Amino acid sequence: RAGKGAARVAISRRFCDCSSASWFRSTMLRVGARRFCLPKLGGYGARSIDTSSDYPPIPPPRPRPRPPSRFPGDRPNRPSGPSGPFGPSSRNQPPPPPEPILSLDAADQLPKGPPLNTPLPGVNLPPPLPDYVQLAETEVTTFANGLTIASENIPGPTMSVGLFINCGSVYELPATLGACHVLERMAYKSTKNRTQFRLLREVEAIGGNVMASASREQMAYTGDAIKTYMPHIAELIMDNVRNAIFYQWEVNEQAARIQRDINEVAKSPQSLLLEGLHSAGFSGGLSQPLLATESALPKLTGEVLSKFIHEHYTAPCMVLAASGVDHKELVSVVEPVLSDLPEEELPPVPESSYVGGDWRRRVDSPITHVGIAFEVCGGWRGEHDAIALSVLQNLLGSGGQSSTGGPGKDVHSRLYRISNEHPEVQSITAFNNIYNDTGIFGIYGVTGSGYIGRMIDLVCLEFQAIATPGNVSDIEFYRAKTSSKAAVLMNLESRAMVTEDIGRQILTYGHRKPVQEFIDGLNKLTLEDIHAIAEKVIATPLTLGSWGDVARVPKYDIVAARFRMK
Repeated sequence: RAGKGAARVAISRRFCDCSSASWFRSTMLRVGARRFCLPKLGGYGARSIDTSSDYPPIPPPRPRPRPPSRFPGDRPNRPSGPSGPFGPSSRNQPPPPPEPILSLDAADQLPKGPPLNTPLPGVNLPPPLPDYVQLAETEVTTFANGLTIASENIPGPTMSVGLFINCGSVYELPATLGACHVLERMAYKSTKNRTQFRLLREVEAIGGNVMASASREQMAYTGDAIKTYMPHIAELIMDNVRNAIFYQWEVNEQAARIQRDINEVAKSPQSLLLEGLHSAGFSGGLSQPLLATESALPKLTGEVLSKFIHEHYTAPCMVLAASGVDHKELVSVVEPVLSDLPEEELPPVPESSYVGGDWRRRVDSPITHVGIAFEVCGGWRGEHDAIALSVLQNLLGSGGQSSTGGPGKDVHSRLYRISNEHPEVQSITAFNNIYNDTGIFGIYGVTGSGYIGRMIDLVCLEFQAIATPGNVSDIEFYRAKTSSKAAVLMNLESRAMVTEDIGRQILTYGHRKPVQEFIDGLNKLTLEDIHAIAEKVIATPLTLGSWGDVARVPKYDIVAARFRMK
């Protein structure tokens, strides 16, 4: 807005920075403006500055120097001049020619030096790795009372140690049904030497990790830590097993948590179906539930648990395995604690026989879960068949409408093709549960209630196809063998898995088998072996399990008739 003898300029708030304000002030003074307005900092008004008084002259802003050029051919620095802070315009001027790059002929003028592969003076390099590295061997020591210590010294900063016991749900009697599940929950609680609080604080202080697990045939107490704390972790595990005190208030507290576990499992159809296949397919120890039941919890008092441990946690039933430790040091730590365990006879192994059967649970649900299983004769002790079944499981693979293992998982498996061609099949998977002398192998599927019969037909046809020569290609067989080999080798990269492999193999076979023996067994397998083991499996009695709309599941005799070999 202009007036008599004065000029007012309203400056927007976006010109509040110092450089813009200084430039406007110097410009307005040069054109002879008497007054101009600047916005208030932090407000919306404007304050008037009278320039008619004797203010000192405001010098023009200094030009900002341009950094020197770093690359040949870059534009040179622009000199500043009277036309503005950036000097005369050079926009239309052509850039100077680029500086010549060092030519190959000039390489002769550079100073000569030793080749890059020449060792530097005073620098000692470590020796290179040999072409073949000798694998660490499993060292085994057996005490006079029958307890076995086995270890494998794997290089690295960490270690893993575990105590494995031949005791699982198969050893439970009607009075102790569910004891192993409660013992798993009571692990690392109060002992004669430690309270639960002190035990946990000791583990936290060394950055360790301890855990316990119960299966149908074995119990495991394991721990991981840095190698320096191996004696501490090993002594803590042994104290937990030998000197456990089952205070009744701790047992009641864990019983309440087990009750919550039971409620959670009741919402898992897959877990219920697997338990149902065991209860219907076996008679004896393997038919007993892996989890404690609600009716059994009140009977499992502290006295019952102490008696159960005294009868089954004996020296001949135990193997203390470790990986990443020195064997002599491990023996020196374990011997004072476990060498005085009583030498008692092994408890009799409960008999379990496979009989086959039908298990159904009716639930008001839009989807139905179905499992079709057969016996694995020989179990882990039938080594050839166990290796062939691992390849057969990878050959069948799994498939589903939602991929949980990432894109491309099991995309080449036979069951994936079934789920791809039949979108009504929500999920279909091959499973394999092997024990010392027997096991079950089967296919588990999930579908809507209206597609149950068709899915069972597809499963029956798939079992019959792999048992018939000519229906499995060489590429499928090679891929399944390679997948089985990779799965074993990648698992053995973990120290915890190596420790578990050592402990469970010694309990099953009496010694630790080298991994090369498994690889050689895989390499010797042929397509005829796969067809033979598939035919042998489906010749055993059928075990059928279903959860959901079981009224639409075909009768047991109708499904079993599909597998009778004539």
